[in-house]
Amino acid sequence: MSAPASYLRYSEQLEQRQPNEEQLIEQIVASMGRVNRIVFDRHRHAVRDAHAKSHGILKGRLTVHDGLPGFLRQGVFAEPRSYPVVVRLSSAPGELMSDRVPSPRGMAIKLIGVDGPRLLPQARPARTQDFLLVNHPVIPFGHVQAYWEAQQAMEKHIDDPELLRRTVAALARGAGKVADLLGVENPTLDTLATPRDHLLGDTYYSMAALRYGDHVAKVSAAPLSASVRRLAGQPLPGEGDSALRDAVVDFFSRESAEYQLRVQLCTDLTRMPIEDASIEWPESDSPWLPVATLSLPQQDAYSPARRVCGDDILSFNPWQGIEAHRPLGSIMRVRIKAYEQSSRFRHEMNLQPRVEPDALDQIPD
Repeated sequence: MSAPASYLRYSEQLEQRQPNEEQLIEQIVASMGRVNRIVFDRHRHAVRDAHAKSHGILKGRLTVHDGLPGFLRQGVFAEPRSYPVVVRLSSAPGELMSDRVPSPRGMAIKLIGVDGPRLLPQARPARTQDFLLVNHPVIPFGHVQAYWEAQQAMEKHIDDPELLRRTVAALARGAGKVADLLGVENPTLDTLATPRDHLLGDTYYSMAALRYGDHVAKVSAAPLSASVRRLAGQPLPGEGDSALRDAVVDFFSRESAEYQLRVQLCTDLTRMPIEDASIEWPESDSPWLPVATLSLPQQDAYSPARRVCGDDILSFNPWQGIEAHRPLGSIMRVRIKAYEQSSRFRHEMNLQPRVEPDALDQIPD
């Protein structure tokens, strides 16, 4: 089946550099570096500058559906095959906060055994593809200028843990005075509201766009099996500082989970922009289309060895992958330098190797 004419064809000309983009990226990366060092001094351990706190490190498989139409058979989804995967569940802040503080949650998926032209030069060739998803369809600070304003605010409060916690909680609840508190003008703060629901029942999104072979798309993972669909909107069990981890560990000690991996293809850059990730793409213009199934069996989701591997050794980076899934937009372009700096600092300070796995058995049980 050929692609409907309404689906936008990928071209290098689709991206548009923003005013002062390179300068803003340098300022953002420098600010993130300063925050990384402050957080390191607080814990005497280096963590990620975003999604620092993990709740589960999972092993599983991603099975590409057979019989996909030609316009969906793109990149890693070109053939009906199965990939070993590592999944890291996390909270968004670059600080180890109590789970009582509302914040967005993340699902990072690393496919192993992916061939194709690589996006990043590497001393040791990698065969992985990362998809980084968050449980909101958009990022409120969806372009480089807005992100710089938000980053300044977070750096301003990072040395006051209590104020930082109140700021993150206010952001997560979409409080009306948050923009004044942060000095940031943005009408989409409400999208950060995160109730204390079970994170395994959430639907996760790439928020920003990426190349999808011949087309442009966003990626999402939605609960598929009854075991996780019944958790959607359900209150999180427990009230402790690590309630999210406890919920994940308890679930996978007894059950397995399946998620449907879906893509939303871009049809129109005006209504579905690439350069502003704060604008949700209308499903009425382009519905989510299933392309693969993510299967996570029963397992120990947070053994000591598994935690060290996921938190200190592995990296998850939207630019760790193949050209067919090139990240798009200024928010994604910020991440080229930001993720490299954060990963290098974390691995050097924790004296851990930087590893891209070749096989699933390299991930400890």
